[in-house]
Amino acid sequence: MQWGSLNEFLAMGGYGAYVWPSFGATALCMIWEVLLLRRRHAAIRAALHQSAASVEVAS
Repeated sequence: MQWGSLNEFLAMGGYGAYVWPSFGATALCMIWEVLLLRRRHAAIRAALHQSAASVEVAS
């Protein structure tokens, strides 16, 4: 498909109201997932450091 203007592109042949929010929701979900993964990774690292420190103290 070829569009003559930016407005035609954004309208997506009448489906723009469905396409763009879908892209936005997908982008938000992907960003949210990355943030959750980083948070879990930091929590696991902290737990490992804490358990390693407790093993050193016990030795």
